[in-house]
Amino acid sequence: MTPLADTHCHLADPKLRPDAGAIIERGRAAGVRAFVSVGAIGSIETDAATVAIAERYPDVYAVVGVHPHDAATADSHRFDRLRDLARSARVVAIGESGLDFHYLHAPREVQEASLRRHLELAAELDRPIVIHCREAEARLVEIVREAGMPPRAGVIHCFTGDAVAAREFLALGFYISFSGILTFKNAGALREAALAAPDDRVLVETDAPYLAPEPYRGRVNEPAYVARTLEVLARLRGSDPETLGACVLENASRLFGLAPV
Repeated sequence: MTPLADTHCHLADPKLRPDAGAIIERGRAAGVRAFVSVGAIGSIETDAATVAIAERYPDVYAVVGVHPHDAATADSHRFDRLRDLARSARVVAIGESGLDFHYLHAPREVQEASLRRHLELAAELDRPIVIHCREAEARLVEIVREAGMPPRAGVIHCFTGDAVAAREFLALGFYISFSGILTFKNAGALREAALAAPDDRVLVETDAPYLAPEPYRGRVNEPAYVARTLEVLARLRGSDPETLGACVLENASRLFGLAPV
């Protein structure tokens, strides 16, 4: 069976949390050996629930932070709580933070301030950072150059940019993660970008419960579906899924410091 890592899912999301155990089992049956579950969305309780799930399942790992949509809540109190949660050995990264200039649920300057604090926290705690970026690639590059990349580097999750943006992120030291969007018919530029990342810097994810790949589009996404994204990515890169899956798992283990599987 092809070895898989879902490097970004949201198991504490209300659409997944009630059935988290069954969803994890289906992922394992599909070959998923590591689940990186991200809190960040909504209140700090989502982060706490994410850590609790990771502490319950040995192949699930947690990421804690504040999503750019919720950047207005990224105050000192919330960062103190994040720091406390990150004391758990199951917390392998900080995020997802970043910039979303498409929806602008928080003003740009608020998102940028939150991103800088996340970069500082990742460096302080010696964790990689998980970045959300939508229609803000150039500004994100500027801020990371100004603030400094955390020593443990990071990942651009659910990458949606073009090959030029991919190369700029790679030059900063980021890994690039591809989601089910790669399987969509109108993702031509993204598929070109999928060729820009070297084998040792490429990851795949579901972003479950969002962005289910074809042919599951429209359904609630779950980690088992990461196999479909890997299959498409392997075909684009002229590789076979088993070889690329092992490479992705190795990359995820290196970036997040996962236990051997």
